[in-house]
Amino acid sequence: MDTQPHIASSSIASSNMVTTTEGTQPEHPTPRKKKDVDYVFYELTRSICPQCRRVIDAQILLRENKVYMRKRCPEHGTFEGLVYSDARAYMTNARFNKPGTIPLAFSTETQHGCPYDCGLCPDHQQHACLGIIEVNSACNMDCPLCFANAGAGFNLTLEEVEGILDHLVETEGNPEVVQFSGGEPSIHPQIIEMMRAAKQRNIRHVMLNTNGKRIADDDAFLRQLTELHPSIYFQFDGFEAETYRILRGEPGILPQKLRALDRLAKIGANVVLVPAVDRFVNLHEVGAIVSFGIKHPAVRGINFQPAFQSGRHGPHDPMQRLTIPDILSALEEQIGGLLKVSDFVPVPCCFPTCNSVTYALLNGEIVLPLPRVLNVEDYLDYITNRAVPDLSADIQAALESLWSSSAVAGSDKTTQQFTISCAACELPNGLNPGAFAHNIFMIMLQDFMDPWTFNQKNLMKCCKEILLPDGKQIPFCAYNNVGYREQARQQLQERERKRNQAKRAGVPYTPEPLTFSFEQASRTGDTSYRKD
Repeated sequence: MDTQPHIASSSIASSNMVTTTEGTQPEHPTPRKKKDVDYVFYELTRSICPQCRRVIDAQILLRENKVYMRKRCPEHGTFEGLVYSDARAYMTNARFNKPGTIPLAFSTETQHGCPYDCGLCPDHQQHACLGIIEVNSACNMDCPLCFANAGAGFNLTLEEVEGILDHLVETEGNPEVVQFSGGEPSIHPQIIEMMRAAKQRNIRHVMLNTNGKRIADDDAFLRQLTELHPSIYFQFDGFEAETYRILRGEPGILPQKLRALDRLAKIGANVVLVPAVDRFVNLHEVGAIVSFGIKHPAVRGINFQPAFQSGRHGPHDPMQRLTIPDILSALEEQIGGLLKVSDFVPVPCCFPTCNSVTYALLNGEIVLPLPRVLNVEDYLDYITNRAVPDLSADIQAALESLWSSSAVAGSDKTTQQFTISCAACELPNGLNPGAFAHNIFMIMLQDFMDPWTFNQKNLMKCCKEILLPDGKQIPFCAYNNVGYREQARQQLQERERKRNQAKRAGVPYTPEPLTFSFEQASRTGDTSYRKD
């Protein structure tokens, strides 16, 4: 007698058993296949939601030799953006991550966590190589991509700027570089006095960030610049009218810029051209910009900056961002081997994927990048170089100074450090760096984060700080992405209104300190590229 249980109509039996001529047999369905993802998970970091700007987890992914950031906001969904267009370079650049240098004093305490305690707070991993003072919000242009969203708003007073400078000296001791920016700083009524105040505090390099309009047309202003001799950080995006129409809203501005550069050459100014580069607008002009800069007597360097989504910059596809490797590849292709991707080395003081630079000796038709005659990478490799006994400490120190965000093209210090570096160079016959040190040319590429690629890890090592009244020093990418800029502008504008009101009433005015609150996340942002 069959004593086994009989399950005639069980769904389990029917799915696992089949009837054949040999009786009932177990069925063996084809195993389900696990699916491989199309990316490599590289690391986990913290970022912000492009919509509400709250801090959220973010994944760094490698896919088809590119680096992407993917993150999900509980309220606004999943976002993805291109971080770096060369995954191999992104990973190997980690060896150039130099130990940070802590400032002499911090300006805030750590309370809410990065990026809400700026700054600088004790969690920050680098001092201010470059301090930026936005002396006004007004401008004599209306650029469609302006990250500062320049327009009517505020003018800092000379007293406020002097306080900012004094605090910078307290935190840095001997500050390397202060850049006066805006708005358009040249139209501030006290800009000359402000730059003079910086010179009086023995700040090594004073820099004016300008579109060049006033320099082109104002003889008195040019004479004042001659006396102060600041470095000029000069907006210059290319040569085509369409480039300036799209990026600056002024297709006919090139002749005015060329006139300003020629006038700067006559007074012996050191100029760095600063092109904002857009993949679909002027990437094809980067080679021509280098060729022009090398030949122009006023130009000592170029700082290419991929356009980034902030301020007035309109909606964009974050998967089509322009990154440093894209510009390097375009340069190599456009100028026929004069410069190669391998000539550029990451800057170690900030996070290594944020900045890359090379220096070249110019002698007639000869353009000789320093990394071709000196193994710069060996000296700036902070993972392995401690085990290399024959590296010169003097040369390493000189290269660290050159490969720094505080390096200024055309300066005496840059010339000195370049000459020390070349003590170990194998130069072609007839080339002597000391004999034509004024022909040292710098090319730098500076990437800035936007809400799609904002990486807390990079931010904590940022060495470019916005300097505000009352002592706060806020990392550039925090200032432009998290909400600091909007709050600072509103408060500074209110300060100016109350100051003018008190002046008319004949009474003293003491401004309230600047404060920042992130309890209510911003509800503005672009969600057109959300990956739901």
